[in-house]
Amino acid sequence: MTKYIIQRLLVSIPVFFGITIIVYALYALAPGDPIVNIVGQQVFETMKPEEIQVVRQQYGLDKPWYVRYARWLGRALQGDLGYPLKGNRTVVEWLGERIGPTLLLMGTSMLLALAIGVPMGIIMALKKYSFLDYFLTVVAFAQLSVPAFFLALAFMYIFSLWLAILPTHGMATIGAPFSLWDRIQHLVLPTIIMGVFSAGHWARYTRMSVLEVMHMDYVTVARAKGLRERVVVLRHILRNALLPLVTVVALSLPSLLGGAIIIETIFQWPGMGMLGWRATAGRDYPMLMGLMLLSATMILLSNLLADVLYGIVDPRIRYD
Repeated sequence: MTKYIIQRLLVSIPVFFGITIIVYALYALAPGDPIVNIVGQQVFETMKPEEIQVVRQQYGLDKPWYVRYARWLGRALQGDLGYPLKGNRTVVEWLGERIGPTLLLMGTSMLLALAIGVPMGIIMALKKYSFLDYFLTVVAFAQLSVPAFFLALAFMYIFSLWLAILPTHGMATIGAPFSLWDRIQHLVLPTIIMGVFSAGHWARYTRMSVLEVMHMDYVTVARAKGLRERVVVLRHILRNALLPLVTVVALSLPSLLGGAIIIETIFQWPGMGMLGWRATAGRDYPMLMGLMLLSATMILLSNLLADVLYGIVDPRIRYD
């Protein structure tokens, strides 16, 4: 196992550098001028070309993109991700402040999605082609089809504006001391939206996995031995059907970060998603590259974690 992990880490190094090169080039070659976002549109229109050139030199934007990438990479390898184009705090400080709220939102959303989706999928498989199966299938497809931003706006209108029982934005009440109940209230709506949006996917995947295992030979042998149906379902069907979920859960962790961009922006949740949205709108290259660096690391580690966990959960898998 240790040898396999080392090999995967070594393979991930060129992949990681390839991701950084491609993303940096896309950011640098995208249409638009970051100077506009730095000084503002009105000021930019009144500036002379030599003044614009001075600003470019000040922020290091006067060099070709590959030269800027080499400089960025050299500093990044030393743990220095630079400063955003606006502000006097480093990118590392911003990321360190925002990663906690995002992990909190992603973790609670994932737990809620699994708590809803996995039981739904098990019931759908065990009650195959019944009215309950068809009904839950419609519910699962509705969860997959309805856009997350639509659910977010609808829930905000119902629970925040109409019923006035949940806050609409932020992760704490402004001016109020910290309390666990206040944090939970602010967490409810974004967690439900992200969890419900993902639950349909887990329900469909679990149903397919359970149906596949139900026709295996060892399940037929277990029933032939006279075991009770509950024992067959719990020990032989569910135990083996849920093994692939370990891999899928680990691989889906980075995708939650993408979904968090929309939800965090709508609910003004102070996490990495909202930070990424603002950096994209402002063409803030240092901040975008810092976010990309963290996201790429999460993706590579998630793939490695999926392989390791699968080998631990399923004793039939061995890494030589």
